[in-house]
Amino acid sequence: MEPREYLEILHTAERLKDATRHCTTSRRRKESVAEHSWRVSLMAHLLRGVFPDLDMDRVVSMCLIHDLGECFTGDIPVFDKTAADRDREEDLLAGWVKGLPEEVSGDMAALFAEMREQRTPEARLYKALDKLEAVIQHNESPLDTWEDHEYALNRTYAFDTVAFSDWLTLLRGEILRETEEKILREGPAEGAGQEP
Repeated sequence: MEPREYLEILHTAERLKDATRHCTTSRRRKESVAEHSWRVSLMAHLLRGVFPDLDMDRVVSMCLIHDLGECFTGDIPVFDKTAADRDREEDLLAGWVKGLPEEVSGDMAALFAEMREQRTPEARLYKALDKLEAVIQHNESPLDTWEDHEYALNRTYAFDTVAFSDWLTLLRGEILRETEEKILREGPAEGAGQEP
């Protein structure tokens, strides 16, 4: 890979620093996609001892690149994202990846395929961490920034995704406990969490 090609990849990825997500930080600032990806990667790194049989370098790589498609589309919250949105993001990402230098393109395309297929334990762990990070971030954001439907979402989201691991299931239970404590402590707004 030539230095110019390397820089072009980094310049594209830099867009994720400005691509904001739906959720806010604990200080009410909209988080960026880059910040989400960083913390999902940190979560994977910290679990090396919990999942010693997995290729954690591969999991961390998945976490680092998983939202690169949002360089081209921006972030669309999971509850608003349509099949057409997913297809558009995948097409734009695939076109970009195909144009990367060969030594990067092949590996990245293989990672994205593995992530999409969800057949390996590494891909399942990456996906679980991606979803769990979002729920953790919601617990850290002020309750008055939540939309009504997020009360139920934070109580139910990702339980199916973590079911393959007893440890992740325990973690999801702890996150739910934090959700319930937050709602009790901060108190929902009038009508919050109720279906229309």
